[in-house]
Amino acid sequence: MTEYGRGPGSEPWHPEDPLYGDGGWRGQQAHVGQQSSYDGQAQQQYPQPQYGDWTQDQQSGYDQQQYQYYNEQGQQQYGQQYTGQDQQYAVQTPQQYQHQEHQGGWDASGTHGQVPYTPDPGDPYGQQPAAYGGEAPDFYGTEDAYPPPVPPSRRRPESKPEPDPETGWDPGEDQGEHAFFTGGGDDDDADDEADSRSGRGERRGKKPVKSKKRRTGCACMVVVLVFGGGLGTVGYFGYKYYQNRFGPAPDYAGSGNGEQVTVTIPKGAGGWEVGQKLKEAGVVESAEAFVSALQANPKGKGLQQGVYTLEKQMSAASAVQLMFDPKSQNNVIVTPGERNAGVYAAIDKKLQLSTGTTRKIAKQEYKKFGLPSWAQNSSAIQDPLEGFLFPGTYAAAKGMKPDAVLKQMVTQAKEKYATYDLPSKAKTLGLDNAFQLITVMSLVQAEGKTHDDFRKMAEVVYNRLKPTNTETNQLLQFDSTYNYLKGTSNIHISEKEINSNQSPYNTYTHKGLPPGPIGNPGEDAMKAALNPTHDGWMYFVATDGVNNTEFAKTNEEFEKLKDKFNASSGN
Repeated sequence: MTEYGRGPGSEPWHPEDPLYGDGGWRGQQAHVGQQSSYDGQAQQQYPQPQYGDWTQDQQSGYDQQQYQYYNEQGQQQYGQQYTGQDQQYAVQTPQQYQHQEHQGGWDASGTHGQVPYTPDPGDPYGQQPAAYGGEAPDFYGTEDAYPPPVPPSRRRPESKPEPDPETGWDPGEDQGEHAFFTGGGDDDDADDEADSRSGRGERRGKKPVKSKKRRTGCACMVVVLVFGGGLGTVGYFGYKYYQNRFGPAPDYAGSGNGEQVTVTIPKGAGGWEVGQKLKEAGVVESAEAFVSALQANPKGKGLQQGVYTLEKQMSAASAVQLMFDPKSQNNVIVTPGERNAGVYAAIDKKLQLSTGTTRKIAKQEYKKFGLPSWAQNSSAIQDPLEGFLFPGTYAAAKGMKPDAVLKQMVTQAKEKYATYDLPSKAKTLGLDNAFQLITVMSLVQAEGKTHDDFRKMAEVVYNRLKPTNTETNQLLQFDSTYNYLKGTSNIHISEKEINSNQSPYNTYTHKGLPPGPIGNPGEDAMKAALNPTHDGWMYFVATDGVNNTEFAKTNEEFEKLKDKFNASSGN
């Protein structure tokens, strides 16, 4: 049979389409006058309508519209003609119909010369119709008959659903809400379509209202949570920004919780770095608070490197105060001019070692500590490390080994000496090597008291070492060298005692410099030895026996200074 077009496209309608008719159409039609199955029930077939029985509506609604539609889309059409002799329709194929269109249209005077094709036995529309003007049998007159199927192009839209009498919800009314609040989306559309196809559309009843309320509430809650969380986050960071910019730095209260902790402060660490280390150890709450307390303390600039025993959760002010207390310092402090013997004893005490332990290690392992290449050692030198334990503060906590502490000191001395290029400076000053220059520095440190004294004392040393020295004949005559030899600090030494000792460290009996340094010079004495005065000083006397050192250029001036010293000491 010929087919109806399903729409404006070129795809033909097929009887198996579930949207054709009432869903029960199976595309198998019986012959005219026979019963066919329609969803399992018998149905009478209706005959082909007669040309003369069509009404004006039918002609305009079917004839004109279908003719124009079929002509434009090129689909198969029904072609019927009226023969003037037997008043019968002749059914044409689409090809015949289009052929006649090209030949000038229909001939209204008679038949078109077309030969009717044999009708399809299964197509009720293909049966021979009744004579023109005759009556066709009514196949739909019984009570059980179904209405005839309607082609898709002529179906009317379904009627609007009735509002729910209980809830008042109208499915066809635009609710005017955004899909976000109603929960609309692809998933909902898919569910509705599935319900519609499965025949559950009428059973949904109150679900749209409940679902809508539930979705609206959830959506509002999500909005509240999002905006509330955003405001809370902004407020938090705003508060932190204010605290960081204008608020006081976080700080503990009190002097600690009793739990001790050891903190090592490296060399050259500033206040902020120290504060960070204390914070990491749990001593202070913030580095900012420590820096503020350090700046407020009058001794703040004098904080030294080393190991400090503190307590956790201390206020910044308490931590600063305790760090300047020697009780908290697990350090060994080497003072300018201090001899190695004193440093060894301090290390033994800090590390809780037996007396003499560090001295023994220093004598046996001195080569492992990294001395400069120009350092010397001979049988005449009492200690090869003398002059190389640079003044400063060094970590010496319980559990450390003496060689680790000594190595810190030697490393510091080596680095400091390297900055002054001592080998070349020694040549400029008339010395043989840098080792002799360190020895001069130790003498200046031991005999001088102030910065001005250091420079004058350095000139006295250089002037007495000159071969042209006729005042003392290259004898230094320093009490400090003899005291180093004896391990004392006695300023009242008799001439008999001094003259009877022939040690190379006795500068009263031996010309020139002693075999090596007699102590560890500080940086001030170092600079003075590198830049002495040039005023001709040859003698000096501590006229008060302690701090007041006076200088003389001739022996006559020197004798007067001696008398002054004797008078002050009661001799």
